[in-house]
Parts: sequence; structure tokens; C-alpha cells
Amino acid sequence: MAKKKFYITTSIAYTNAPPHIGFALELIQADVLARYHRLLGEDVFFLTGTDEHGIKTLRAAREVGKEPKEFADEISEKFRALNKILNIFNNDFIRTTDEIRHKPAVEKVWKKLEESGDIYKKKYKGFYCAGCEAFITEKDLEDGKCPIHQKEVESIEEENYFFRLSKYAAKIEKLVEKDELKIIPKTRKNETLSMIKQGLEDVSFSRTKDKYWGFAVPGDPSQILYVWCDALPNYISAIGYYKEDEQFKKYWPADVHCLGKDIMKFHTIFWPAMLLSLGLELPKNIFVHGFITFGGQKMSKSLGNVIDPFELVEKYGIDAVRYYLLREIPPTDDGDFTYEKFEERYNADLASGIGNLVARVQKLAEIFNFQFSIFNKFSIKQKEAKKLRKILKVPGEHNVYNALAALTAARALKIPDKISFRALSEYRGAWRRFEEKELRIKNLKLKIISDYAHHPTEIKATLKAAREKFPDKIIWCLFQPHQYQRTFYLFDDFVKVFSGASVDRLIITNIYDVAGREKKEIKKKISSKKLIKKINKPWAIFLPKEKIKNYFINNLKGGEVVMIMGAGDIYKLFYEL
Repeated sequence: MAKKKFYITTSIAYTNAPPHIGFALELIQADVLARYHRLLGEDVFFLTGTDEHGIKTLRAAREVGKEPKEFADEISEKFRALNKILNIFNNDFIRTTDEIRHKPAVEKVWKKLEESGDIYKKKYKGFYCAGCEAFITEKDLEDGKCPIHQKEVESIEEENYFFRLSKYAAKIEKLVEKDELKIIPKTRKNETLSMIKQGLEDVSFSRTKDKYWGFAVPGDPSQILYVWCDALPNYISAIGYYKEDEQFKKYWPADVHCLGKDIMKFHTIFWPAMLLSLGLELPKNIFVHGFITFGGQKMSKSLGNVIDPFELVEKYGIDAVRYYLLREIPPTDDGDFTYEKFEERYNADLASGIGNLVARVQKLAEIFNFQFSIFNKFSIKQKEAKKLRKILKVPGEHNVYNALAALTAARALKIPDKISFRALSEYRGAWRRFEEKELRIKNLKLKIISDYAHHPTEIKATLKAAREKFPDKIIWCLFQPHQYQRTFYLFDDFVKVFSGASVDRLIITNIYDVAGREKKEIKKKISSKKLIKKINKPWAIFLPKEKIKNYFINNLKGGEVVMIMGAGDIYKLFYEL
């Protein structure tokens, strides 16, 4: 039995400037859908590429003194590189300057549109936005500017070839209403219907040769194929429309077109009209994502406020970038990007949440040297949760969840429950509330108390336990924050619990690279007069991990109690003393 096919595309990116994070979002969304359908055992074909002809690429090339094709080659290669660094598993990459696959298909499309009586020539005067590569009606302008790019439009008068878009308005409206052409989300469907109801005008499908760059109109070398007539057919040219071979028959129609809301009109109205004229089936789904904004403004190459995805991946890694864009940016709405938001999500989810889970599962894997298998089913029963709580001897749910995660992973890996429970019991130090040991450094006797708690309520409980047990001892508190907000939590509780006690030092190690701005905020809060008065001798300092050993060796006098908070790495490092 033949596999079910799944054909998915992104829009093709303009080559007027290098890639930005907005297109990275689209690639990752499409890649996730493609991977999902591959896991279902379907025959997936995933297409992406570059849209190279047009006035934007022509002007960008002239600005740097290059020929448009040379410039487009360079930028197109950067988009290929983007696929690689984002770990995108596309099947094909189409370029609209491809004269072997794309050009013959586009010329065939033009001739078919002519045969259907849908191409005619006329003089036209209108407002043109180079950023949109589209004519804009006067009623859609905002103070004489394009509403998307916020730039002045050009007044253009030319004689061009036009496509009879208005001819297909009623048909497209019915298809959209019945979801035979399904537009996701519903808000974009309603926008499309609203545009149709307002009335559709026929659209220019060519430009004069002296003002444009692209393939010539078949039979009229004085005219150049306009961008949408050239670009939209990439979805069929890449899979063999020119020859209408087996691959084309196999994969068309597309199951999903992924694209941004700024080019929705061209895909939900222009493209379906062209396909109806060609006598081809329409795509099944059109998935429309929003913008990634920066400071509340659309992020766009035309506006010059872009985030470089290559730099982002180099700094944070592929998985972190993919995770953030999928987790933080709504799939069908606008989402705002800032480096502060990225780092907060990175620390909260990847370093602390998922990162901790992975670390614990990895530790369990190291203990038993077992192999991973992701297709096994498992379940956790209530009585097992109670058993874990008893084994781990902790009152909080937070620690039990950690153990449940380890047990769940063990079951997926076919580890017998008897072994898992014994391992958790022996290894429960990682979840225990309070651990106390004596240590000698330079012949000085001190007490070390440690806690692996991460939740603020657990941290406060540990602080209280330390105060009760060592009311008259000099205490050094060594804290390793997973994110800088937790330092605030710690210090607030530290002040409340140790008010009036002899606290010699509060040491914060920036093992997780606390940024300069965040460090200033922490220091400002700690130096607050209101808080300082509650402790006899507060002394908060920052130490990088590599300087901790020498600091302790040089400053210990003996008899101190050193409290290590949420710091497995620091705990290990301290014992190396």
C-alpha cells in the first residue's frame, strides 16, 4: 500500500537582504509539521526557497554596485545556510532564477492564463510599494504611506498586462466559506472574505523592462513578468509542473502553505485565482503566522530592525532558538522578541526546567548504562507516587515530580520498577531537603550544609532549618542562581530568616553567567538600607566559579557553617578543596 503523501511549503524569501528571524520562525514551524508527518509514516515533501526577481533585489544590488543575479546568488546561499544552522530537513530548495525548472514552468503558466482569456493589456496609474512589491489603493494608505512598511509609496503610470482576478472572486469566496480552501487561523479566513466582499480589481502581472528585473513575458520582450506571476508558481515548478511528471501528479495539491500575514492576500486570493484559471486543484490548507515584533514594530528587512538568526544560534545554540520561537511566539499571532525575554525563557525552561529533567534522566542512564527507546508506553499510578514520597522523605510535591520524571524515563527504557525504586532510594540525596557534613580545610573544622531545592518555598524551608540548627554560628551562604530573579527570592528570604543572626557573607557565584545589567540590579537590591539594617554584617559578593577555591582558602578561620544553596556543581567543587 502506497504511503499517504504530505506536501508542505514555506513562502520563498526575498533576496534583497540576508535572512532575519521572522523567516526563521516560518522555517521552523514548517519543519515541525514536516517532522510530525514523517513520524506518522507519511511520504513528506518539504519545499522552501528564494524569491529573487523584482525591484527590491534590483535596487539592493545597485546599492552595493553588483549585478542583480550576482547579488541574488549570494543572498540565496545565505538562506540555504540558514536551513542548515536551524537543522531544517527540507527536501528541495527552489530559486526563481532557476532557468531549468522554474522558468519553463512560469512560461507555461503564462500561456495557460492567456488561453483561458485571463490576460489582457491596459494602461494603469496607481500607488506602488516596493517593500510589498504590490500596488496599493489610495484608501489603504496611511498618511500617504504603506501601512506595513511605513514608507512613502510611488505613483506609477504604465501599460502592463493584467490578470482577470475579479473573474474568480465569487468562486474563491465560496471555497473559503466552505473551508474547501482552508485558511488558518479563522481570523485570517475572515480577513480574506472581507477583502473579497469589498471588491477585487484585476491585477498587474507585468512591468516594463527598463524598471524591473526578471523573466521576459512570453512573446513580448518589452515586458517583464511581475513578481507574483513569477513567484507563486514556485510551488508547482519545483515538483515538475512543466512536464507534469509523476512527482507533480503525486504531490500536488499542497497540503499546507506556511506564510506570513503580510503576503496572505497573494496566497489566499491571487494564487487560488491563478490555479482556477490553470485548471489545477487548490492547496488544502493555508497556515498564516503573525509578525515577530521588536519594540512593538514589525520586524522587517525593509525597515532595517532585524535580528540576525545566525548570531542568535551562535550565541545560544540551535535547539534554544528553535525552542524559543515555538514556545514564546504564538503560532498564528504576533509575538515580541527581546534578548531579555529570550534569556529569561532560556534560563527558566531550558536551564532550570527541562535542563534539570534531562540532567536527572542522564544521571539515571549513567548509573544503569541503558539504551533509549522512545516508543514504549508507561504510566504512573497514585500509589506509586505515595511510595516515592515515602522513599524520598520529603513533604513537597516538587521533589516528588522530579522522582516521577526519573521513574517515567526508566519505564520507557524497560528498567524494572524494583531496580528503579532502589536506585531512587539510594540516590535520594539529590531530592533531600537538608544535608549536613563536616569538612576539614587547612586543618580548620567547618560544617557544610547543602540543599538542591529550586522552588522558593523549599529554599525558605532550608534557610529556616539552618537558622534553627546553628543559631550562634557564623554562616556563609553560597548561592548559585539558575536565573537572576532567584537571587532576589533568596535574598528576601535570607533577610527575613536571618534577621539578627551573625551572617558573615552571602556569596553569589555567577556560574550561569549573570549578565552585567542583572548583576547591577542584584547589587542594588542587596545594598538597600532597609534590608541591610536587618542583618548584622551582610556582605554580598560575586565570584566566578574558578575563583571560589582560593577565596575560601584565604578567608576561612574555622568554625564557620557554609551553606550551599541549589548548587550541585558548587557542592562538588567545594569538596575538591
